[in-house]
Amino acid sequence: MKTFIPEGYRSSLGLYDTQKAIGQIKSVFQIKLCSALHLKRVTAPLFVDPSTGLNDNLNGVERPVGFDIPGAGIDAEVVQSLAKWKRLALARYGFFPGNGLITDMNAIRRDEELDNLHSVYVDQWDWEKVITREQRNLDFLEATVRRIVSSICGTLDELRWSYDALDTELTREVKFIGSDELERLYPDLTPKERENEITREYGTVFIEKIGAPLASGAPHDGRAPDYDDWQLNGDLLMWHEPLGLALEISSMGIRVDEKSMASQLEAAGCEERANLLFHQLVLTGQLPLTIGGGIGQSRLCMLLLGKAHIGEVQASIWDGETQRICSAAGVMLL
Repeated sequence: MKTFIPEGYRSSLGLYDTQKAIGQIKSVFQIKLCSALHLKRVTAPLFVDPSTGLNDNLNGVERPVGFDIPGAGIDAEVVQSLAKWKRLALARYGFFPGNGLITDMNAIRRDEELDNLHSVYVDQWDWEKVITREQRNLDFLEATVRRIVSSICGTLDELRWSYDALDTELTREVKFIGSDELERLYPDLTPKERENEITREYGTVFIEKIGAPLASGAPHDGRAPDYDDWQLNGDLLMWHEPLGLALEISSMGIRVDEKSMASQLEAAGCEERANLLFHQLVLTGQLPLTIGGGIGQSRLCMLLLGKAHIGEVQASIWDGETQRICSAAGVMLL
């Protein structure tokens, strides 16, 4: 998707009120989510030692941003996700089933294609929660998704009490559908087109089981093989009226156990990762079973404030064409 501004688009809030509203969203939503999922705030790293295996390779093609640390005599990488670090932290900090942590994740993804929804700067709430083996099922995953959606809609309610000009509407009821069923429903569409069609119809959708190849031979979307269980994960999508598309708010899932990690490493041809520290801890049962995910902070602000471009709610760097298109449409990039 290239950068575009819909004809006639005008932000409901000016720049000053937008900044106030962003602060309110980040405060209110975190409180609601922590209450809904029993989370405690912790401090997280901005960069990690790549030799630990704690950094994620996401879809397997993104290049991490690395730099040397002369004082420590090692190279470091800016985190691409905290999925693995969070699980290790839960073990180190002594969290027990039913409780979890939340933190800010800030990352640089230099290979990202810049458009209305994507920036080289990534900011999200990363959360992780300890669960029991009996909770490693779709029913528990779906119940957790409903709590997240309730927190999002509750935050919108408070925003609309503060800003009469906001006219954002969200659907509280979640449509759950497997990626295999979605492909059968729309066999002639691309994965992104399927997401748009199903979300246009239902408003709020959670697409389950992402990572394994479908009947077409390709997965719905890429997933690293060593954190989400591909049978117990998914993406949360909500309809974004200003752009007329499905906006992915969260990627989340129940994390791999010993069996699913081993099988997914083999399926992805990444068996060598089994020798890394994090992977050894999972494969030998030394880390707690968990569920977790990331919720985009700028994405959520875009959704709730009805913004047409992510640059309206975060400060980043944009190419000249994006700046030209936004300027011509009267859209101010932060």
